[in-house]
Amino acid sequence: MDDFWANAIWSLAPTVLIGLIFWFVMRALMRADRNERKAYARIEAEERAKRARERHAG
Repeated sequence: MDDFWANAIWSLAPTVLIGLIFWFVMRALMRADRNERKAYARIEAEERAKRARERHAG
């Protein structure tokens, strides 16, 4: 019976490891995308405010 459990663990280990690696990669991609969108929105808001000031000043 000990051999059965050892074989079960060793057969599932690669699948679990690949799943964890996939999860970490996807998590990193999603966080990078979220941060990039946040930075783009901030820059866009600054540009709109700058244009608004130029219209009212000139």
